[in-house]
Amino acid sequence: MLLGRCYSAFFNDVTVTAAQDLFELNAPADAIVVLMEVHISQQLEIGDAMEEMLNILIKTGATTSGSGGSAPTAVPRSLGDPAFGGTVEANNTTKATAGTIVTHAADWWNVRIPFDKVFTPETCIVVSPSARLTVELVAAPADTMDISGHIVFAEVGG
Repeated sequence: MLLGRCYSAFFNDVTVTAAQDLFELNAPADAIVVLMEVHISQQLEIGDAMEEMLNILIKTGATTSGSGGSAPTAVPRSLGDPAFGGTVEANNTTKATAGTIVTHAADWWNVRIPFDKVFTPETCIVVSPSARLTVELVAAPADTMDISGHIVFAEVGG
């Protein structure tokens, strides 16, 4: 059973040509955030010759926010829940930096299929109050890609 309010945030059909933080999740000062799911997919590279593998890292600990992206609204998964107390950013082409950065997951995404990372309760990543988590596309794709993605997370406390 989940203790807290559940939210999702997404970006849709964004042209990606550079390495970036696909998501930056900033916890509110009075609550923790628990990452439960990451989904990323693309629509342009669908043939054998276009297939590539992209490195995805999930990190916490950056103290300087990234820039160059957008600020999608976190949507409550349960009708009537209050607004998320933190913030979400997407597609920051200047990645979050500084601080004591810890890598929690390192995966390769075969772009012909969606990247789906669903955490069990025992493996969820917990973000401390006022801390940030990033889902990073380590290097630029070989070709322009139109990418969509979403994250699902819970706010506990607040």
